[in-house]
Amino acid sequence: MITENGIVTRATSDTAWIKTIRSAACESCSSKDSCGTGHHGSQEMNVAVKNTLGVEKGDPVVIGIESKPMIYLSFLLYVFPIILLVIGAVIGDSIAPSLHMDESASAMVVGFLFFGAAFLVVRKKQAAMSGKDEYKPFLVRKKSRSAIDSCSIL
Repeated sequence: MITENGIVTRATSDTAWIKTIRSAACESCSSKDSCGTGHHGSQEMNVAVKNTLGVEKGDPVVIGIESKPMIYLSFLLYVFPIILLVIGAVIGDSIAPSLHMDESASAMVVGFLFFGAAFLVVRKKQAAMSGKDEYKPFLVRKKSRSAIDSCSIL
């Protein structure tokens, strides 16, 4: 599980908005500017989570996200399109003689068609996954108020 320390900036009975500082886990991620968890190019992130612990404004908390869904999302975004590109290129190369086309041109055209199709599949999966809780951050625990003094987020 990937965890981050944060401070509750606003809370209702259903939702808590957490301010956190981007850590090394975020800095090493190639999607850090487009994942939707913060401000682009900023060290500070604001994340909305379900208020399962009854936190209030000013409470120090730990938020987390499971690693397994993150690995699946990384595969879907980075590996799946390349696999389809290669499959399309192989298919294009193999059907070129029957279409009386140059093998390289056919491999390129069919490969790029499969590559484009991969992004359509990713987009459709993204829409289906965006509503699932397993792909969203959640409150792990509420820290004691004394922990706020040692926290550099404020």
